Amino acid sequence: MLYGVFDHLDRGALPLREYYDARLSLIEAYERAGFYAYHVAEHHATPIGMAPSPNLFLSAVAQRTSRLRFGPLVYALPLHHPLRLVEEICMLDQMSGGRLEIGFGRGASIIENSFFGRSPADSEKVYTEALEIVLRGLAERKVNFSGEFFSFNNIPLAVEPLQTPYPPVWYGVHSVESAERAARRGLNIVSLDSAAETRNFAAAFRKTWREFNGAKPLPKIGVSRFVVIAERAEEALDAARRAYALWRRSFLFLYSTFGGGPKHPRPPTFDDIMADGEGIAGTPEEVRAFFQRQQSESTANYLIGQFAFGDLSLGESLRSLGLFAQHVMPAFEGQAD
Repeated sequence: MLYGVFDHLDRGALPLREYYDARLSLIEAYERAGFYAYHVAEHHATPIGMAPSPNLFLSAVAQRTSRLRFGPLVYALPLHHPLRLVEEICMLDQMSGGRLEIGFGRGASIIENSFFGRSPADSEKVYTEALEIVLRGLAERKVNFSGEFFSFNNIPLAVEPLQTPYPPVWYGVHSVESAERAARRGLNIVSLDSAAETRNFAAAFRKTWREFNGAKPLPKIGVSRFVVIAERAEEALDAARRAYALWRRSFLFLYSTFGGGPKHPRPPTFDDIMADGEGIAGTPEEVRAFFQRQQSESTANYLIGQFAFGDLSLGESLRSLGLFAQHVMPAFEGQAD
């Protein structure tokens, strides 16, 4: 079993300079604890995302770590020029010694896309073209493409990725159909949905993977959950409830300002999150039992924790991380995928 971290890098109470330094210190602790990878979201003009340039932040992560893998989950492709993105992916992969993992999506927020002049009608087509350009460019070391939104004629790349043909690719799934698409393309997947829903996604993914790839090793099937741990359950719950309230306000900030609502809503309280099985706050024993149930019910082979959100302090996140590493991770040692 491997473990990862998901991070919105949402705005907390610290001044930004201190905030970034604290988060980078936490990421160093993720590496020391033995996590496989750190995954960061991309958002714009909203306190839910203090890494509007994921590559800029991840270049600092590359220099502050030596073993931890990392990457965006996901690049909002309609907001990136694909040629520039190819070049930046190559740089990050080289600068990190081949530790980059890349994820792509359409952009979760129509409002954010509109700030960059992307209409909802175009986002799907732009995403499809850009994804093909980026993956082909990384693999072929040049860019050739003719489409509705982008056209390139034999543009050479002066940089190339260290990993061949390109870094591992990730995709967020919310349906059986998206899981099947990801399996056909050989992608790793992550689910934020319930364990029961994730189990259906995982079954479809495994079935399609075997049909297209035979006995090749299965990619990672991840499930991501909010995590707060303390020696006393009340202390963990108090911190989680407080921090989640701020996180959710940030999550809804653009919709509160401009109207509408998110494609994938989140419950109003952390207690609701726990009731839905999408997060846990409690003692080490309670959290260990929670993740054992989550793994058994979802059949995921990659467990992802969101240890920093809202106004959780660096000390609170480090406490959760330390107790998770001490009490939860050993429970899965030697477990097969």
